[in-house]
This record gives sequence, C-alpha cells and structure tokens, in this order.
Amino acid sequence: MRILFGLLFISILVFSCNSGDKIPDVSNVKIELSTQRFEKDLFTLDSVNFTASLDKLIAEYPSFGENFLSTILGADPKWSIDSTAAYVKLFINQHRNVYDTAMLVFKDFSPYESEIKKGLQFVKYYFPNYRVPDKIITYIGPLDGFGDIIADDAIFVGLHLHLGKDFSLYKSEQVQQTYPEYITNRFGPDYIAVNNLKNIVLDIYPEKLEDRSLVQQMVEKGKRLYILSKILPHADEYKLIGYKNNQLKSAYENEKIIWDLFVQNNLLQTVDENIIKNYIGESPKTQELGDASPGNIGSFAGWQIVKKYMQKNPEITLQKLMGTDADTIFQEAKYKP
Repeated sequence: MRILFGLLFISILVFSCNSGDKIPDVSNVKIELSTQRFEKDLFTLDSVNFTASLDKLIAEYPSFGENFLSTILGADPKWSIDSTAAYVKLFINQHRNVYDTAMLVFKDFSPYESEIKKGLQFVKYYFPNYRVPDKIITYIGPLDGFGDIIADDAIFVGLHLHLGKDFSLYKSEQVQQTYPEYITNRFGPDYIAVNNLKNIVLDIYPEKLEDRSLVQQMVEKGKRLYILSKILPHADEYKLIGYKNNQLKSAYENEKIIWDLFVQNNLLQTVDENIIKNYIGESPKTQELGDASPGNIGSFAGWQIVKKYMQKNPEITLQKLMGTDADTIFQEAKYKP
C-alpha cells in the first residue's frame, strides 16, 4: 500500500482569497466521500474484552488498522496480541485528555469533510486521471508523531494535531522537540483541508529536489504552491505557505528586498545544500531578514516567479506547468519585483 506521511503557504483581496482569477464551477464534478471516526471506535472499546474488541476493530479498518498499530503507535508486529492490546490500552489511558478535547472540537466533522470534498472536486477538475480518495478516517495518535496522511483510497486526519494552537499539551517539551511553536501555531482545525490537499499535490507531483540549484528548488516549490492555491481557491494564502497573516503581508511589502537578498548575494545558482536549507523548508525565520520574518522565504519567492510566468502564459494548464523545466519558467517569467 502506498502511504504518504505528513508530519505532520498584490491585491487588497489577497488575504481573504488567494486568486483573482475566475474560479471554475466544479459543482457537477462527482466525488464520493465519507468519514469514519476511528478515534471514537478506539477510545470506546470494551475495556473488559479489550483484546478481542481491538482485534475486531483493526479488522474493520483494513486500509488503516495495521498501519495505525505498527507505524503510528510503533507496536512491534512480532508482539503477541495480548502485548499489543496492553500497549494500545496504555496509549488510550495516557491520551484520554486529547480524545476528550477532540470530541469537543470535532463533535461535528462535516464542515471539514465538505471543505476537503470541495478541494477534491477541484483536483478532479484539473487532474481528471488522478484517483482521489473516497473516504476520510479520523484518528488520534501520539502528539509528537504523524499527523495527516494520504493512502491509496483514504485520507487519514490526525485530530490530535488540530486542537488549536493554544492546546496546553502542545507547549510540552516532548512536543516542542518535534513541533516547535512556529509549527504548532498551525495546529488548528482550519488547517485540515490545507494539509491534506497539500499531501494530494505532493502525491500527484512528488518533489525531486536533489542536485538542483536554489532557484530551481524555489520554482519547484512555487509550482506546488500555485497548484494548491488553485484547488483551494478560497483559502487564505498565508495558510497555504504556513506563514502568519502579518508575515505574508510583510513579505509582499518587502518583496523587492527579499529578491535582492538572493540576487545581490549570488545565491540563485548555488547547489550547496547547507546554504539552500536556510531558504527552503521549515524554519522559524530568515536570518538576514530579522526575527519577525518567516522562514521558507525561497518558496515565497518561487511562488511569485510561477505566478508571473502563469500571468504571461494564461493558456498553460497545470499539467503543462508541472512539466515545464524550472529554468524555463524562471527565464521566461523575468520576475523583478
């Protein structure tokens, strides 16, 4: 089974809607999607006949159950069924507060299902040959473990990482070692669709960034952000790239300064991964731009390059965009804020 794990982004309208382009009508795109609440079934198992109840539950979730035990919880497949059951029971007891909070926050999951379904309609509209998942399975796992996951036929939503940025247990040292505060700031319910549609984009177009220059990696990141903005056309741009709202606003206000950082320091063609990692991927800030700046600033610049390219080439489809060489996009965009 293919499983993609996610451990767990200017006009005046940019902060409420990420695109000024005409949004296609996808209301007639047929998508079958249902939600199963695995965490409810798990945390309400019969405590007297726990081993038998757990064995039955795992069998009822053929695309998820075994992966939950071995990959998410870390149970050893070589353990006896009694040892596995004892391990799971301990997990349930230790995470009862997480479950109780999730039941308050997600008493009704239907709004999030609807948002994901709308995103999948756009996916099917733009990528008709892609097999979209037909079910959502919600679950609760370790707070320092996996979050949202995509498999062949399902989206697995880790509710434990969507309880709101102020959830007290996110402040613990154990969680902060894996998910520091600039990441837990995104641990709200409103990131469920963003996270899972981002996983879909990466499933359609996996990243292959090895041995590429910084500007090539920037453009590749920008391509995927551009697609994400098209399949979630009503989402706030700052959520797509993982910034705070004021950080994205500042990035637009200082777009020329950001670009000059790369140009004046001759960074665009570097292939030194020790340098590239300072500008691509998760980080709390961009050192040269100050403590208030966001990290991943290279992806922001790459996104603007792709936008510029697509403005000049409105006839290009998303599939053709992804098939276009990063250097070609960079050269033809002639991006200069």
